[in-house]
Amino acid sequence: MNAHALLIKEITASAISLTGGAGDYSSLMKMIGDAHFVLIGEATHGTDEFYRTRAELTKYLIQHKGFSGVAVEADWPDSYRVNRYVRGDANIHNAHSALAEFARFPAWMWRNEVMVEFADWLRDYNQTCATEHEKTGFYGLDVYSLRASIKAVIAYLDRVDPEAARQARHYYGCFDRYRKDDPQEYGYASSSGLTPTCEREVIEQLVALRQHAFDYMKRDGFSAGEEFFCAEQNARVIVDAERYYRAMFASRVSSWNLRDRHMVDTLYALADHLGRQRGERAKIVVWAHNSHIGDARATEMGEGGEWNIGQLVREHHGRDAALVGFSTCRGTVTAASNWDGPAERKTVRPAMRESYEALFHETGIKNFLLLLRDNGVLIRHLSLSRLQRAIGVIYLPETERQSHYFFSRLPEQFDAIIHLDETHALKPLEPGGLWHKGEAFETYPTGL
Repeated sequence: MNAHALLIKEITASAISLTGGAGDYSSLMKMIGDAHFVLIGEATHGTDEFYRTRAELTKYLIQHKGFSGVAVEADWPDSYRVNRYVRGDANIHNAHSALAEFARFPAWMWRNEVMVEFADWLRDYNQTCATEHEKTGFYGLDVYSLRASIKAVIAYLDRVDPEAARQARHYYGCFDRYRKDDPQEYGYASSSGLTPTCEREVIEQLVALRQHAFDYMKRDGFSAGEEFFCAEQNARVIVDAERYYRAMFASRVSSWNLRDRHMVDTLYALADHLGRQRGERAKIVVWAHNSHIGDARATEMGEGGEWNIGQLVREHHGRDAALVGFSTCRGTVTAASNWDGPAERKTVRPAMRESYEALFHETGIKNFLLLLRDNGVLIRHLSLSRLQRAIGVIYLPETERQSHYFFSRLPEQFDAIIHLDETHALKPLEPGGLWHKGEAFETYPTGL
């Protein structure tokens, strides 16, 4: 038996077939154990099966392992509207309305059918909880919402401290010389020295908000604490967004690292907040792309100086964190052809030869789970650096190798991986003509 055939045999022997049965993921949940952070990825930002499987795993973690928060690769203010809905806010009448703030590109990432179903499930689950403290929330980790977060901070201060709101308008007015729909304009102008930065103003506003924390939170118990925490996080987003948009014009490494550091800092702030509410350490599940939740040290990213959520959480929490990735070989995906472009239903090329996805396809098992942690056989056979596919919000099959593959060492990157051999495009809530039309079928070569 040659080395390649032996490798396929070893993968096949370790694969746990996923048949849709109740016990499909029992071994994964056993591996997760009492971990307080479970990071669940996706190999694309537009695959229905990834979203559905991740949602089902999360439901189990909430129901059976006491998870109190779902933290996602999305903006804080947009996600907090969903949080209000799942916690029972009567002013938000349905899940479609709860997801309404996810309006900017790529809206389909969170405005999709799977998210409607999950938000409704979480709202129903929370209604069975005896107290507000026992409910599970939904939160965003990302850093892009400069203008929306400014609006949210001012709206909060208008309610609790109009004089402080006036001061906040003065601080944040630093950004008014730039187009409100284009924070990159600020980043370019300030990083190139064309205009002063707003760094001092946004930091002073965060400090001012925190100085009044006791006064703001003593008013209405649980509700006041929630509202202040939300405002504080928005103020933190503004500080880091200001840095991020300047860093965009310095280097990819610095902006990527700032963004993922912000997401981890937000995760830890959320863990502290939920822990105080519940009187015990909070457990949180994270939803983000594989490129964020797989340990960067095992990838080309890490070799280039980039870190990510998975690396930072694993470095500090070890086995108290579980990192779960996804992969697929072929099918369709919802993605755009360019930034700010419309959602399209695109054909995913069959995996490139010698990639992890191609190896998994060769097992002949349609869908399966691989537990990588402490699996000596797979560590020995899969630790050779191989190609792995990553499709974000843009998919360019004509430049498949350059645009969507990178080298990684899978057993060091994830604790477990779920392979779904043929997958289908995630359906947006408002699919346009290009999505419905899809792509004409093409026969792609597999050895490019």
